[in-house]
Amino acid sequence: MSTPQERLAQLGLSIPEVAKPVAAYVPAVRSGDQVFTSGQLPMRAGELIATGKVGAEVTPEEAYACAQQCALNAIAAVNAEVGDLALVKRIVKVVVFVASAPDFTGQPQVANGASELFGEVFGDAGVHARSAVGVAALPLGAPVEVEVIVEL
Repeated sequence: MSTPQERLAQLGLSIPEVAKPVAAYVPAVRSGDQVFTSGQLPMRAGELIATGKVGAEVTPEEAYACAQQCALNAIAAVNAEVGDLALVKRIVKVVVFVASAPDFTGQPQVANGASELFGEVFGDAGVHARSAVGVAALPLGAPVEVEVIVEL
């Protein structure tokens, strides 16, 4: 059976550097056998990959890719906290915030960008509970933010 890192490589992805916090918090905290990530934005190489509201300036497809990047950043935060993704027993809960135009209702499909990546990387351990929430705005104008609870 392949490791999460090997599955990432098979997807053409690698664990990025942990995104620097934009305020007074840390990227992830371990408490007992759980890791809680802070909200992860769709940052790549220190820059947001998109800005704006989904259903207005950002398409659902772009937002899906943003959710996937947020999930990858969450994976990086977990890896930095525990040192080995093979320690992950389960992705327990994923919360996806979507900065939405007033009439946009496709938050679950946007959130699939994160959920599907967790499934591909962690297999059955990547199946999780989830909330997909439409919000008025997110930090730095990001269209998507993802937070995760992981069991070790």
